[in-house]
Amino acid sequence: MNTIERISTDIKDRKLSVQHVETFTNPDIDALDTIEDTESSRYAWLVSITAGVGGLLFGYDTGIISAILVYLGNDLGKTLDGSEKELVTSITSGGAFLGAGLAGLFADKYGRKMPIFMGCILFIIGAIIQASAFSIAQMTVGRLIVGFGVGSAAMVVPLYIAEVAPAKYRGRMIGLDNMSITGGQLISYGIGAAFAHVNHGWRYMAGLGAVPAIALCCLLPLCPESPRQLIYHNKPQEAAIVIAKIFPNGTPEQVEQKVQHITFHVEQVRSLHADKSIWWQIKQLYVVPSNLRAMISACGLMAISQLGGFNSLMYYSSTLFALVGFSNPVAVGTVIAATNFIFTWVNLMLVDRIGRRRILLSTMWGMALALVCAAVCFHWIPINHDLSLKNSNSVGWPADVVLVCMVLYVGFYSSGMGNTAWLSSEFYPMEVRAVGTMMLTLTCWGSNIIVASTFLTQMENTTPSGAFGFYAAICFFGWIAVYFCYPEVKGMTLEDIRQIFQHGFGVKYANQLQREAKRRQHESVLGEGSGTNEKV
Repeated sequence: MNTIERISTDIKDRKLSVQHVETFTNPDIDALDTIEDTESSRYAWLVSITAGVGGLLFGYDTGIISAILVYLGNDLGKTLDGSEKELVTSITSGGAFLGAGLAGLFADKYGRKMPIFMGCILFIIGAIIQASAFSIAQMTVGRLIVGFGVGSAAMVVPLYIAEVAPAKYRGRMIGLDNMSITGGQLISYGIGAAFAHVNHGWRYMAGLGAVPAIALCCLLPLCPESPRQLIYHNKPQEAAIVIAKIFPNGTPEQVEQKVQHITFHVEQVRSLHADKSIWWQIKQLYVVPSNLRAMISACGLMAISQLGGFNSLMYYSSTLFALVGFSNPVAVGTVIAATNFIFTWVNLMLVDRIGRRRILLSTMWGMALALVCAAVCFHWIPINHDLSLKNSNSVGWPADVVLVCMVLYVGFYSSGMGNTAWLSSEFYPMEVRAVGTMMLTLTCWGSNIIVASTFLTQMENTTPSGAFGFYAAICFFGWIAVYFCYPEVKGMTLEDIRQIFQHGFGVKYANQLQREAKRRQHESVLGEGSGTNEKV
C-alpha cells in the first residue's frame, strides 16, 4: 500500500471531525504544521506552473495590443485617433475589473478552478471576435469579453497558487504566475514583429491569443482543487491526498495533522460566515481594523504598481517608440518585454530569500530615478501637441537615452514591485481571502483603466516630460509608503500572517517574528548537532 492509500485509509478510520479539531489551543495548532518543514515534491511546482499559464492570458493581451494599435491602419473602417485607441485599449481593463469582481464572488462557493476555466472560455471567445472585427464596435466588444476572461484568471490564479504552495516556496510559486505574464508579453512582441509586414497581420496577432487559453482548458482538469477549499467543502480525505502529493516525505500522521491544522482555521472561518452574505464578507475588510490595514498595504502597493507608469509603457510602447523616431517600434518594444521577462526571473529567485519588503525598498527608488531621467530627455525631443515629431524622423541621442531609461525602469519594476504586488494576497486571513484578493485585483484593473484611458491624453496636455515626471512622483512617494506600511512575511504560513496586522501595519512586529524564527532555527541546528555528537 503506497503513502497516499495509507493516508486515505487512515483518514477514514480516524473519522476526523470538527469537534476533535476544535479542542486544540493555538500552541497545539502551531505544532500540527510540522509537515511544512519537510521537502515538497515537483507536483506542487507542476500545479503552479500549469495554473500560471493563466498569466499568459494577461501578459499576451497586454503586449499584443501595443503592436495591434500600430498596424490596424484603416481595417476597422477608419484610422483610429488617440481617443479611439484609448477606448480599444482601456475597455479590456474595464472588462477585467468586472470579471475579477464576479470571480471573487464565486471563488469560495464553487472553488478556485471554476473561475479560471470560465476565464479561459471567455478569452477564447473574445480573441475570435477581435480577429474577425471589421468595425470599432466589434473590436471593442471583443476586447471587453477578453477583459472578462483576463480579470477572472488574474484574480483567482494567484489565490489558487498561494493555497497550494508550501509556505517556504509560496513567493516563488506565485512568481511563476508573474513569469507567465511577462513571458506572455515577450511572446506577444515576438508575434507582433513576426506579423508586422503580413497583410492584415494584426488579425493573426489577436487570434493567437486563444492558444494559451485553450492549453489551460486542457491542462486544468489535471490540477487538484486546493486543500483549503476541499476542506472548506467538507472533503478532508481528498485534501489529505493532495497534501500527500505536495509533501511526499511527510508521514501519514503529519498529513493528518496538516488536515487538522487547516480544518481548525476553516471551521473558524465557517463559524464566522454562517448565515453571512458575500456583502458581509466585504464589509469585514473595512470594519475589522486588522483586515483594513492588510487591504491598505496590499491594494496600496498594487495601485502604485499600476499608476507608476509601467502599463502605459506596455500598452503604448510601440506608439511611444514610434513617437520618438524609431523606425521599427515593435522590435524596439521587444527589448522592453525581454527586460521585463529576465528581471521577473530575478525576482522569482530572490523573493523568498531576500524578502518582499527588502526587494521593494531596493528597487522603487530606481524606478523613480529612471522616470525622472526620461522626463528630462523628452524635453530635448521636438514633439508636437498631437504627439508627432516636429522636424526629423531620425533617432537622436535623447531618444536613445529614453530607451535606456525605460530599460532601467522596467528592470527595477520587474525585479521588485511588478511581481511582489501580486504576492500581497497572502496578507488576508482566510475568512476574507477571496474577497480581499478580489479587491486587490479590482485595484489592479481600476488603476489600469485610469492609465490606459488617459496616457495619450496626458502626454498631449502635459507633454511627455510632465507625464513621466508625474509617474516618477508616484513611485517615489510609494517607496516612502512601503517603508512605513509594508511588513515582511517571507517564510510564514498563511495562518501565521494574520497575526501581523493585529499590531498596526505590523512592520516592527513582523521583523520581531522573523528574528525569533531565525533564533529557533539556529537553536534547532545546534540541538541536532549536539545530539549527533552525543551519539558519536
